[in-house]
Amino acid sequence: MSKKLIYLVPFVLVLAMLNTSVVNAIDLSTDPDPNDGAILRDTFVGISWVPGDYAASHDVYVGENYDDVAAGTGDTFRGNQVSTSFAVGFPGFPYPDGVVPGTTYYWRIDDVEADGATTHKGPVWSFLIAARNAFNPDPVDGADSVDPNEALSWELGYGAILHYIYFGDDYDVVSNAVGGMPWGASTYSPGTLDLGKIYYWRVDAFHGVETIKGEIWSFSTPGAVGSPMPSQGAVNVSQVLSLTWAASDSAASHQVYFGTDKDAVQSADTGSPEYKGSKNLGSESYDPGKLEWDTAYYWRVDEVKAGGATQKGMPWSFTTADFLVVDDFESYNDIEEGQPGSNRIYNAWLDGFGDQTNGSLVGYAVPPFAEQTIVHGGNQSMPLEYNNLAGKSEATLTLTYPRDWTEKGVNTLTIWFRGEAANAAETLYVTLNGSATVNHDNPDAAKTASWTRWDIDLQVFADRGVNLTNVNTITLGLRSVTGGSGMMYFDDIDLYPPAP
Repeated sequence: MSKKLIYLVPFVLVLAMLNTSVVNAIDLSTDPDPNDGAILRDTFVGISWVPGDYAASHDVYVGENYDDVAAGTGDTFRGNQVSTSFAVGFPGFPYPDGVVPGTTYYWRIDDVEADGATTHKGPVWSFLIAARNAFNPDPVDGADSVDPNEALSWELGYGAILHYIYFGDDYDVVSNAVGGMPWGASTYSPGTLDLGKIYYWRVDAFHGVETIKGEIWSFSTPGAVGSPMPSQGAVNVSQVLSLTWAASDSAASHQVYFGTDKDAVQSADTGSPEYKGSKNLGSESYDPGKLEWDTAYYWRVDEVKAGGATQKGMPWSFTTADFLVVDDFESYNDIEEGQPGSNRIYNAWLDGFGDQTNGSLVGYAVPPFAEQTIVHGGNQSMPLEYNNLAGKSEATLTLTYPRDWTEKGVNTLTIWFRGEAANAAETLYVTLNGSATVNHDNPDAAKTASWTRWDIDLQVFADRGVNLTNVNTITLGLRSVTGGSGMMYFDDIDLYPPAP
């Protein structure tokens, strides 16, 4: 039995006994209109919400960058008002020339009480203005293990009269095809597909006076090379990483291609500079070396069968961050301990299991061990349960990269965290190198029920004796105030240089 399951049972019972009260008051605005994640087809938008029980007025934030809206930075603050509605895309309001097709807009409403000082920070909601070309393919671009009988679907281009569809197993043929079949619907069934193959498709949007050529989307059926890490289209990826994938069922080996030019990677062969060598079964990884900041990279893995025949892989992509990634929690998996590639989150972030002085527990009792629904960015975050009957609850990560926290002038440590309203209000803190600790200045930080950004000037750690060129551990924890318990989530721990 997993150590997590053994420890979790009594801990859950403690939580159940402690968290018996019911909170009836609603202290945040709710019911966003348009709904969170809505796709709209217009040049202007009216937004509205239902106020929380304590609201006398509302601080309104609107912008195109999630982090700016979440933090209230840049020009995202649009004013304080009593009304529960707001306009976007009208003269005299944000985006007076109209909202832009293909753009996602984020918004947040903070409820302000009658004293004008007490604020209840709301969640970040979003809406997308539909693009003029076809978008949102299903299966998503780069998907693997897709059902061979699955129908393809997409969002129609905003204002398009009809669409043209191209489909096949040859990238170049699909990319160069013309005169496709006219299609009025937003779904298409290609029939039963072969297992272990990669397919490509394209949907062009016809607007009468022009046709907008669609992107080349791809997917694979079960048995093909898949499960790329970083995931297809990932952003803000660490500059130091190992690329990994799942082997295809019929492969004797794989060939790896890597570079910064998508077309070059897609068309490369073993004589091209993008070719990075062959990998035997059981060695499904490639180390590209230290990568540049804020750069898009493309890679491809071809299957080589026992007889020497090769099936070309689909191109995957990711973009490195323009900051240093301490941990984005994306690399953790559920592979059995001791097996190749196993990287369970609780084996990286060492918690209080078996330690009577540390009441923390990282990860869940059963897979998936990382949190995959309550996330700030990407697909995973770290769940940390705390029980401060012992005085503290903390988890520690030993760093391999980055350890030089002065690289490219970084000067700010950023941690995104989220708690729950029912949590005990214990002191949230971060410690570097096991010695220098900084407490969060909000004593109720653990009760914050929305993702919150915590910025710490690195000079504070330096003043407390940390050699910023050699940071070897980072610890996240909650120190006892009441001896209480609860659940915290952490994501996107990064190091930022000064703003330009």
